[in-house]
Amino acid sequence: MTAELSPRMQQIAEIFDSGKSIVSSKLVYLSDLNSEELKFLEELWAITDVPRRHQIISQLVHLSEIDVKLDFNGVFVLCLHDTDATIRTQAVAGLNGEDNYNLITPLLQALKEDTSAEVRAETAVALCKFALLCELGKLPSHFTDKIYTALLDVWDKKLEDVVVKRRALEAISPFNLPRVRELIEQAYNSNDTKLKASAIYAMGRNCDPVWLNTLLAELNSGEAEIRYEAANACGELSSEEAVPHLIKLTEDEDNQVQEAAIKALGEIGGEQAKQALIKLMKKRQPRIREAAKSALKEVYFCEDPLSLQT
Repeated sequence: MTAELSPRMQQIAEIFDSGKSIVSSKLVYLSDLNSEELKFLEELWAITDVPRRHQIISQLVHLSEIDVKLDFNGVFVLCLHDTDATIRTQAVAGLNGEDNYNLITPLLQALKEDTSAEVRAETAVALCKFALLCELGKLPSHFTDKIYTALLDVWDKKLEDVVVKRRALEAISPFNLPRVRELIEQAYNSNDTKLKASAIYAMGRNCDPVWLNTLLAELNSGEAEIRYEAANACGELSSEEAVPHLIKLTEDEDNQVQEAAIKALGEIGGEQAKQALIKLMKKRQPRIREAAKSALKEVYFCEDPLSLQT
């Protein structure tokens, strides 16, 4: 059979040979597949054992993260229908961050129909990028209603897993609509700390200055997770009013909160934030110095995009 195949298909068939080790360099043959190659892949995938499928999908996700030129979207979309929920979750993770609107329909289908809460939650995360693009007017308008409605349906579904609801709230947050603000307020006022954390994350993504006072108050929360999300959200809002509060938070007892505050200072910028970051670069802790260095680069780049090219 392999003798009748094209050289590329022969290489693809070898990847699925469970008797051989997977060679990372050969996985590039699964990038940019045409329709004939995808059909061949589908046939191979159906007869390949689960451990081998796990190996392939995990390595493809890793490769797609380190080399943006590789396009495994055809494989990832195919794997959305795998019988194994872990493989489906990895497939969605592989699509996360992509902006090809042809991926919206299969993602929406997974959000509505997948039997795994983990897959549905990961799908909501992947849809967040498209929700933002819709709000910015960078996608055909008919996608806005589809994405907004699908995410809202998740929130309104009474028996839906709370993790899926959280991710749907975070994904829908870029839409500048009264109903979205209501959802954020509803989640923020809940007794569930995780849901509240998602609401604070959503406030930042919503980019409405109306949330600023709430975020400033939550920088003093007794919960590290809440302080962390509030610091990140302040960075998203880019309000200089938050700078003094964030400077205090760079001394927080929680390392992640410290680093979130430093990152937010870099996103907000301004002279006060810059001076604070310069001081932080003199700290003993390497992670603080590194975080401050990265944040200062962000400040300098925003002030002068050409400054980092010299």
